[in-house]
Amino acid sequence: MKDFAGKIAVITGGGTGMGRELARQLVAEGCNVAMCDVSADAMAETKRLCEVEKLPQGLRVTTHIADVSIEDQLKRFRDEIAEQQATDKIHLLFNNAGIGGGGSMFTNTREQWEKTFNICWGGVYLGVRTFLPMLMKADEAHIVNTSSVNGFWASVGLGVSHTAYSAAKFAVKGFTEALMNDLKLNAPHIKCSVVMPGHIGTSIVSNSRKIQSGTESELLSPNELLSARQRLKGMGMDTAMMSDDDIQKIALDRARSFRDEAPTTAAQAAKIILDGVKAERWRILVGDDAQKLDERVRQTPEQAYTPEFYQSFVAEVGWRLG
Repeated sequence: MKDFAGKIAVITGGGTGMGRELARQLVAEGCNVAMCDVSADAMAETKRLCEVEKLPQGLRVTTHIADVSIEDQLKRFRDEIAEQQATDKIHLLFNNAGIGGGGSMFTNTREQWEKTFNICWGGVYLGVRTFLPMLMKADEAHIVNTSSVNGFWASVGLGVSHTAYSAAKFAVKGFTEALMNDLKLNAPHIKCSVVMPGHIGTSIVSNSRKIQSGTESELLSPNELLSARQRLKGMGMDTAMMSDDDIQKIALDRARSFRDEAPTTAAQAAKIILDGVKAERWRILVGDDAQKLDERVRQTPEQAYTPEFYQSFVAEVGWRLG
């Protein structure tokens, strides 16, 4: 697929971050876009940004509320697309929606763990299941599944548990790699790619907390304050003398710096992804940090989870996650 003009793209998680930037760049190339998210306000802003430059006549940008972990909501999203985009086919499917959280089998609840896993992995699986018939009807199509560097390296540092997100992203990577051959055998006009971003400047930290806690408030709950203290302690910080206000400020600063101080912006990430689709690359690493981490894990897999590996990598790329 060398260009996107006149095509129809479906984007999950289109309200913020990479989903928003994918929508903006696709629309700029003359592609119709249908996006879903759990936030109507966030999608409205994405649509507004898409329409800042007057849309070409007939180009459609539609927004749809859907939780990608719930199949009935994805099916409703599909049916709304058929009606509002006046189509029985789509050309591009970006399974982009994702959240963090539920990192520990011990200190997080089962509900938190499964919410992260069901959105990050289930959303990809159900997305492909739901939209495959519409992709089949296109003359050419491409599925783009967002994994992560945590799809080949299950850590963000030895002081922090990271099981739910990593398990989901490993599943997305393995599924997409296996899907390539399934498509070659049964639907050769459909290609697929697995996207593995490093640290991208998005609002995933703050958005994930809000989705996990079911609130729009920026203030941490008592349980979230306790979890934040445990996280900081795991990173080697002494929190005994810190007040709840101190912990709250650190959490807000972390979410802001994750978004604003990342080595790769969401807009840069979207361009890398779209260029990868045009080049029919099945494996799309996003960011220099992703490239370097991939090389390091391949070179010394037995050392990948040692303190020395993490510390030297952080020193090289300047990661400040935690």
